[in-house]
Amino acid sequence: MLRNSPLRHLIWLLCLCPVLASAEIGEAVGFRKSVTNDFEESQQTEEATTLPPYPKDADLIEFYVSPAATNQFFLDGTTLSVGKDGIVRYILVVKTTGGATNVSYEGIRCGANEYKLYATGRADGTWVRARLTAWRPIENKTVNRHHAALNRDFLCPIGNPIYTAEEGRNALRRGKHPLVP
Repeated sequence: MLRNSPLRHLIWLLCLCPVLASAEIGEAVGFRKSVTNDFEESQQTEEATTLPPYPKDADLIEFYVSPAATNQFFLDGTTLSVGKDGIVRYILVVKTTGGATNVSYEGIRCGANEYKLYATGRADGTWVRARLTAWRPIENKTVNRHHAALNRDFLCPIGNPIYTAEEGRNALRRGKHPLVP
């Protein structure tokens, strides 16, 4: 009955209009036609990392983790950087109550809530590249929640990376980023 009728053509056009309009609007606003978005694309183009100089005590900025934390946590302010790939990289120094010091060079992907270990420090001031270089989820644990604190309170306010290293250093010195409630 509606096989070749004008009403059928009208219904077909009405169904097609939103699809065409959304495609044109998407292109006009700058959306991509492919499935990948900017975040996924930036993950595929991670910058190559070079290991920074070993940290000096004078450059360490202590940061608060939680009342349950018994260790002291520091970031080397001179190594804090934000790459073009959106990854915030830094040297982390953890001083335990038993007197041990753990040094690592790491990165955080803010949008994905993940961290990556690039290298660990030796007592002689040299680096050993990490064998496992996969991104790991940041978990908000009660104890040892230093990655969660760095992610949420200092380096990734509202899920976005800091713009500059100075912004991150200021957040560490203040005790939290100004955008964090």
